[in-house]
Amino acid sequence: MTSLSRRLLPSTAALAAFESVARLRSFSLAAEELALTQGAISRQVSGLEELLGVVLFERTSRGVVLTPAGADYAKSVGAALSQIRSASLQAMTKRHNDTLNLAILPTFGTRWLMPRIPNFVARHPEITLNFATRIGIFDFDRDGIDMAIHIGQPDWPGADCTFLMEEMVAPVCSPAFLASHPIERPDDILGMPLLHMASRPGAWSHWFQSQGLSGVSSKGMRFEQFASVAQACAAGLGVALMPLFLIDAELASGQIVQADPHQVRSPSAYYAVAPLTKTDFRPVVAFRSWLLEEVERYRGEIMAW
Repeated sequence: MTSLSRRLLPSTAALAAFESVARLRSFSLAAEELALTQGAISRQVSGLEELLGVVLFERTSRGVVLTPAGADYAKSVGAALSQIRSASLQAMTKRHNDTLNLAILPTFGTRWLMPRIPNFVARHPEITLNFATRIGIFDFDRDGIDMAIHIGQPDWPGADCTFLMEEMVAPVCSPAFLASHPIERPDDILGMPLLHMASRPGAWSHWFQSQGLSGVSSKGMRFEQFASVAQACAAGLGVALMPLFLIDAELASGQIVQADPHQVRSPSAYYAVAPLTKTDFRPVVAFRSWLLEEVERYRGEIMAW
């Protein structure tokens, strides 16, 4: 392969890293989506820029922004990768009509959904599941996805949103942090280091307002990945506002404890989302029905506690 040919055909790993950063506008979110380190994503993108001889991103204190050349390249690369994914799925699957391409949220998918998937497989052995990780709203057709688990509001354009469950959040911290920072009243937390999720900037204000408190400081460490918040919390760096059902393991092991018993319903909720063109697609109907049963069973387990 000539030098020019190689420059015109970058590695799929580099293209996938670039496309993910371009879509999510974040190296850390791209790392979470592709199950790589942030350093690995950065190296792939830097290598691609060096190979092409073009600057694709402008790195600022607020994140990354596509350059004009990067924006044009992202449109073409995104479409090309989507076609490759679709072709690969079709090649791997013998019965295309019995395949469900499902987009899942990283933490919800691994901690709540995956342990229950064997039940679906046992009930529907004829349906092949293919999983992809997605954060936020995306284009179903471009990505070759039939259905997605989404957290937010039921406002996905051109799609049907089926409510699954609400999310209850509460302040949590490490036992050592709680021992050195006694909390007797909710307003005690106001002066403590608060850990924030970048995707939920108003979460702490919402919790304090439910307690009749205002004047919440926005200062504190900010994280883009759920796992990073849990690790920082367990390390004793402050108090985090987290959905309890997603940190069952940490609570059970004692790594994390509730700093205050008051729980509040998050403004966001979980939905099963399918494009309007796929609402009657048999695998979508089967998975949605099974998912609603699992959610109802889960609610029963919570009430039994």
